[in-house]
Amino acid sequence: MIRDKEALDQITDTIRQFVNNQLIPKEDWVAENDRLPEDIISQMRELGMFGLTIPETYGGLGLTMEEEVLVAFELGRTSPAFRSLIGTNNGIGSSGLVIDGTEEQKQKYLPKLASGELIGSFCLTEPDSGSDAASLKTTAIKKGDNYILNGTKRFITNAPQAGLFTVMARTNPEDKSASGISAFIIESDTPGITLGKIDKKMGQKGAHTCDVIFDNCVVPASALIGGKEGVGFKTAMKVLDKGRLHIAAASTGAATRMLDDALRYAVERKQFGQPIANFQLIQAMLADSKAEIYAAKSMVLDAARLRDEGKNVVTESSCAKMFATEMCGRVADRAVQIHGGAGYIADYGIERFYRDVRLYRLYEGTTQIQQIIIARNMIKEVSQ
Repeated sequence: MIRDKEALDQITDTIRQFVNNQLIPKEDWVAENDRLPEDIISQMRELGMFGLTIPETYGGLGLTMEEEVLVAFELGRTSPAFRSLIGTNNGIGSSGLVIDGTEEQKQKYLPKLASGELIGSFCLTEPDSGSDAASLKTTAIKKGDNYILNGTKRFITNAPQAGLFTVMARTNPEDKSASGISAFIIESDTPGITLGKIDKKMGQKGAHTCDVIFDNCVVPASALIGGKEGVGFKTAMKVLDKGRLHIAAASTGAATRMLDDALRYAVERKQFGQPIANFQLIQAMLADSKAEIYAAKSMVLDAARLRDEGKNVVTESSCAKMFATEMCGRVADRAVQIHGGAGYIADYGIERFYRDVRLYRLYEGTTQIQQIIIARNMIKEVSQ
């Protein structure tokens, strides 16, 4: 950690109180209205939540990976829509610039992302390119001092609110490998960009996704992240490497909240003349959930510390993402089961979480992609 414990505790305590006092009471409103209240967004800006991980040089708090996951544990305890809005600015929406951007690009955009003046968004997935990200078809053809982009990006988080897109496009159409891909930073009001209709999703109301369509979109060469072609896929993978730890932490926070709710219900709900928490089969579900949350939290913190030490944590971040998100799904299922019929009713909130957290096992790399990454790295190590 780069901060002393007292300063870090102040940050996490502030976030915890904000979650408890402001965000959790607004969960039902967000679910019903499919948007975040403007006063909540304003408070997020005032608290500096849009710039938690952006370097202090550019107006952010500059949290380390360990500090970031500690904050994500807290933010995960409420509806994912709240974390999602600020999450792209602190993660995939800004990481490309932070990691590989030129100083000029950083100076131009990072302060606006840190303040929340701009919402960032990450455009990688396409209609025919998801888990196989290297097969993307969006092109960026150099013409004079500009690039002309054509293609469609799909399921892009925060695209309807975004002022800035990090876009992966193929600058060398002849090269079908990952080395033909470059990364661009593009303002959303650039001519040639249109948005599709907002997706209707299983859950996560208030967190919006849609298609981003590039039709002869002309951007200056200065939009090329780092000023170098052919390294965009590497940038994307570095961005996702960090993002997976964040999602693992958010999943662990969500599981913590669901277990707290399930435990409270089990203690209060009576059947056969006693609280259902006294029944051993209920206790087994509570105990399994507690142990798995503890394991996930330990994994996330260990991987985050290794990353802060400069270690390669591709395998560890995939392990953490895979385990924590799958664990979260199991805890959600148990929480519904413990609630019984009430768990299926919207008034109790558990069914909403059950739907919301299902996405964690899909985005920023499905569980199956994490398995492939982990296994390939294991094989590579033993083959060297």
